[in-house]
Order: sequence, then structure tokens, then C-alpha cells
Amino acid sequence: MGKGGSLSEGVIKKILLSYAYVAIWIFLSFTVIVYNKYILDKKMYNWPFPISLTMIHMSFCAALAFLLVRVFKLVEPITMSRDVYLSSVVPIGALYSLSLWLSNSAYIYLSVSFIQMLKALMPVAVYSIGVSFKKETFKTDTMVNMLSISLGVAIAAYGEARFDTWGVILQLGAVVFEATRLVLIQILLTSKGITLNPITSLYYVAPCCLAFLLVPWIYVEYPTLRDTSSFHLDYVIFGTNSLCAFALNLAVFLLVGKTSALTMNVAGVVKDWLLIAFSWSVIKDTVTPINLVGYGLAFLGVAYYNHSKLQALKAKEAQKKVPNADEEANNRLLEAESDGREDK
Repeated sequence: MGKGGSLSEGVIKKILLSYAYVAIWIFLSFTVIVYNKYILDKKMYNWPFPISLTMIHMSFCAALAFLLVRVFKLVEPITMSRDVYLSSVVPIGALYSLSLWLSNSAYIYLSVSFIQMLKALMPVAVYSIGVSFKKETFKTDTMVNMLSISLGVAIAAYGEARFDTWGVILQLGAVVFEATRLVLIQILLTSKGITLNPITSLYYVAPCCLAFLLVPWIYVEYPTLRDTSSFHLDYVIFGTNSLCAFALNLAVFLLVGKTSALTMNVAGVVKDWLLIAFSWSVIKDTVTPINLVGYGLAFLGVAYYNHSKLQALKAKEAQKKVPNADEEANNRLLEAESDGREDK
């Protein structure tokens, strides 16, 4: 009974830890999104400089990642040649910088709730780009599901009270760049046996992002910042905001490492609904019934997509086990025949 009790306690502890990792990730992801909205929105903190905000995040995260990898040596660096860095990491850094720039820019024009609804198109973009790059197999049922998600988002957009065409273009652009980045990670890094966790990813990618963002920053935001008092930063606001952004990357590392990427996808759906509720109740953004019907349809499509991915993963694991089971059976048969010969 002692053994059974200790086993039971161990399982309960593991479940509680998993829920804790999920809760920490949801809280930090929620905080970063709302904090960015607060800083960039002209009706709130009124600092509408998304490139500058992204560069502050990248500078802070790159510095902390450098300390963790090179100074404190808490995270092992990846062995990478200069050619691999230039051909693989640099393109991913360029796409990441564009994705962050456009997604942060969207907060100036759109409500938090509507942005979360538009983000439901991410599986559609990842699958479509994956098919284009031949990393995904075209399946009619999957494409029908992608169309149902797109229809749901279109209905949500139709019912949006604060629809802004430029804001929608920015957010959709961010989704496309992020989806392309995720597919290229598989093509350029995973295929070469290179796996980056969130810390090593920041260590290698954040400097690239800074370099790529510097050019548009000089022409788009620097003149306005130079001519106004906006260059004088509130270190408490921007320091805590950057710390939250870095902590979110650590939380991703914990959540995926201790549970799975699928768990993060499911947690992301919960976070989106919480953000919609927060946006409606606290920020006082208008959420219409048509918004909810459209996002509900998109949500069902995303949930079905995640379920299909889980079933495919289970089937793949089962196929791996079948040859092992056959091999074990053959070994046992050979051992039995051998024992039979020895008895004779």
C-alpha cells in the first residue's frame, strides 16, 4: 500500500506541476499582450512606436540570453557554423522581426479581442504554407477544416464593431510571416538536426531581429522620436514589460519541455477566450454576438485540427511500437525453440 500511495502522490504531483506550468504560461502570455496594448494604444499610455518597443524587447532578451548562455552557462549553446547561421538563422530572424513589428503595430488599430480572433487563422497559414513548401501533405478533409476556420474568422470580422482595414492587413501580415517562420524552422533547422529552445533561440535570433528592425526604425520612427520627448523612456514601464516578454519565453521552454507543444496549443485556446472576456469586461472593447458566433466556429475548427494532429501523432507512435513488438515476439519464439532443442 505504501508503494501504491507514493506512486499516487507522484502522479498527483506531476499533474499539479503540469497545471502550474500551463497557468504560468497563460498568465505571462496574457500579461504581455495586454501590456503591449496598454503601451501602444493612443487612448492608454499613448506610445505608438511598435518598432521601438520590439527593439527594446529584443535588446533586453538578447542581453539576458547572452548572460544565461555565455556568462552563467546555465544553457548549453548550439554548435553552429557561420554558413549555417547565415543561411538558416538569419532568414528566420528576418521573418520573426517582421512578424513582431506587424503584430505589435496592429494593437494601435484593433481591439485585443478581435486580434485574438484573427490569430485563429494561424493553423490555416501554417498548413497552406507547409503544403506550398511540401512539408505538409494536401488532404481534402484538412483543407475543408481550414476553410471552416477561415469562414469563422470572416464572420467574426463582419461583426467587428471597430473594424480597421489597415489594422487587419497588419495582423494578417504578421500571421503570414509567423507561419512562414515556423515552416522554415522545420526546413532550415530541424532538417539539419538543429533544435533551438526559447533561450538559445533568443541568443541566436534576437541580434538578427535588432539588425533587421534598425533600418525601418531609422526611417519610420526615429524622426518622430527625435523631434518629441518620446525618447525619454519610463524605465519601470519598459523594464517590467521587457521582463515579462523574456519570462514568457522561459515559460514556453518549461511548458513545452515538461508537457508538450499540443498542451501549449490547447492552453492557447483557453488564453484567447480569457483575453476576449478581459477585453470586453475591463478594457470595454465591444464584442458583438456575430463576433462570438464567428470565433466559435473558428474555435471548433482549430480544436478539430489539434485533435487530428494528436490522433496522427498517436498513430505514428503505434506504428513505431508494432515492429518492436514483432521483434520481441520473434525473439521469444527463437528462445522457446532454442530451449526446446536443449531439452531434447
